[in-house]
Amino acid sequence: MLLAGATSDAGRAVAGALIAAGARVVATGRDAARLEPLAELGAEPEVCDVTDEQQVADLAARLRERGIRFDGVLPLVGGWRGGGGLAGQTDEDYRALEASLTALRHVSRAFDADLRASDAGRLAIVSSVSVARPLAGGANYAAVKAGAEAWTRAVAQGFAKAARDAGTPLRAAAVIFRVKALADHEAALASAVAGLFAQDAAELNDTVLTLP
Repeated sequence: MLLAGATSDAGRAVAGALIAAGARVVATGRDAARLEPLAELGAEPEVCDVTDEQQVADLAARLRERGIRFDGVLPLVGGWRGGGGLAGQTDEDYRALEASLTALRHVSRAFDADLRASDAGRLAIVSSVSVARPLAGGANYAAVKAGAEAWTRAVAQGFAKAARDAGTPLRAAAVIFRVKALADHEAALASAVAGLFAQDAAELNDTVLTLP
């Protein structure tokens, strides 16, 4: 499993749950020092800025040279900026938030072939309940999350089409997790991600799951 941008509390929680379940986890981050706690959990750290397309391509090449193929990809680049009503939705804040969508685009494209070739390929993202009910003070945030959801649903359609064209059962699935505030749901997210691989891809693909 690739955890992209994994140095947050959520990244550590998910890594711990996956490693406890016996998974091999590669964790990326821009700062080697911040990856050390993940290495202590048993993850394989890789310094990579996943908002940089070339760095992601280089990462994919390095891992393939080592014989590593992924069954799962979870981008965790995120953060919150908002407030001030619609007038407070600055371009600076939007560009900072947009990094999460950029990271998703890069890693999903770079490792798409891995997920399609897997017997249980999984792409998952963490979105927000604000997509369903956006507020003026969080318009930038909700817009970026809505874009990420649209991208993930497009990945899901690609998985389904590839399986249909090949005449094979659907084995890969793209899933959206929505939360109210990720800081309150790290354990729930970790459990949900670890459980993705035991579920049927056809039932899971292109679904939105709201975490309690």
